[in-house]
Amino acid sequence: MPDAALLARLQFAFTVSFHIIFPTISIGLALFLAVFEGLWLKTKDAVYLQIYKFWLHIFAMAFGVGVVTGIVLSFEFGLGFAKFSKMAGPIIGPLIGLEVLTSFFLEAGFLGIMLFGLNRVGPRLHFFATCMVALGTVLSSSWIMAANSWMQTPDGVAWVNGQLVVTDWWRVIMNPSWLTRLIHMLFSAYLTGSFLIAGVGAWHLLKNKHLAFARRTVSLGLAFAAVLIAGEMFIGDILYGTMAKYQPAKMQAAEGIWDKQSASPAPYLLMIIPDQKNQRNAFEAGVPGLGSIWLTHSLNGRVEGLQNTPVPDQPLMGWVFYGFRMMFLIAFAMFGLAAASLWLRWRGKLFSTRWFLVALVWMTPSGILATLGGWYGSEVGRQPYVIYGLLRTADAISPVPAGSLLTSLMAFIIIYSIIFAAFLVFVMRAIRRGPHEPVDVPVPSGSLKRALRSQIKTSVLEKKQI
Repeated sequence: MPDAALLARLQFAFTVSFHIIFPTISIGLALFLAVFEGLWLKTKDAVYLQIYKFWLHIFAMAFGVGVVTGIVLSFEFGLGFAKFSKMAGPIIGPLIGLEVLTSFFLEAGFLGIMLFGLNRVGPRLHFFATCMVALGTVLSSSWIMAANSWMQTPDGVAWVNGQLVVTDWWRVIMNPSWLTRLIHMLFSAYLTGSFLIAGVGAWHLLKNKHLAFARRTVSLGLAFAAVLIAGEMFIGDILYGTMAKYQPAKMQAAEGIWDKQSASPAPYLLMIIPDQKNQRNAFEAGVPGLGSIWLTHSLNGRVEGLQNTPVPDQPLMGWVFYGFRMMFLIAFAMFGLAAASLWLRWRGKLFSTRWFLVALVWMTPSGILATLGGWYGSEVGRQPYVIYGLLRTADAISPVPAGSLLTSLMAFIIIYSIIFAAFLVFVMRAIRRGPHEPVDVPVPSGSLKRALRSQIKTSVLEKKQI
């Protein structure tokens, strides 16, 4: 049986991997829901309302599953990583508490109006509720990324009697990697939403169904994607430089190079079979010279390898390398499709080019896969530390028997598989069914009090009859 430390890490890795799928979807869709409803209010075009209602159901399901699976992670901090909670609780606890107070309450307060209030409150109030939910997802991301980024690049703390205490909250929150990682994560979520709605629209175009709905979603999704992917690659390059400064071992592993200095010019490796024990690659293949151009912004620059880091402090190269390659190659595919969309749009063939629509359907889940790849590379690359440079993962594990951790891990796998299967069935049925035909829906105008007045009168009459 694997030891308790490995099982605790596997359990947390599995649950957080499952969880991150749903906030990524809900953050991305929340922005588009606000855009679609805003366009409906401005143009009075019923197709935008049709799009809004269709994606609202999928957003609600993703949001609900994300909340439930997020609560589980909080318990795991105490059950699987009790020493981490004891030592870092004064930092992580307040950050998560602020996320609940400033974002979760905001989302929960307006989510009911967003889901059930379209025919009960005025259109402007409903649009305001949608915007507040979208804002809540951004605030939630900000606090969660502040906590995670602090674990990657800790600042503003000191050890006092074996416990970390805050010396400067501003430096804790605004740690060296927070802003770039937050922007990078938000762009990832919005790209996920872009390709999700564009891919579904492309599927309907190929089926020759719901054409007005499909054209609008493909057009808007790709318009956002074309802007976002350029920004994502730019901010990704900045983030690479930041992490190379503060976590050099992670970026050394991400490039798959072991020697302290690579050849000049350096290759950009696309495939490796790492031999961690012997500090070499048993096999490698890549593009000659591209490593120098891409990583050092010069023709002859050298790239540092993982042997610059002592062996006990090295992450597992294979996981980090392929996690980053998964994210990077998907980002390039996104860039290629976005560029092709601009060309096809200019030629008036965006909705009729079959090979492009088929590629777009295949890219529907690409944002989720890229996010998972980047997350694996980032988290595994931080090892062997849970708080980089301050607390090793082995020293943060709870004294829980390995058998108990294995049992709970198997239970999580079974339960989460059922939840994920149910979610996929719901989403696939919704996509196959498609949106309802657009109709001009009479929406109440005025205040929330006026919208509820008929219900108040009915309640009063019922009490009098009793």
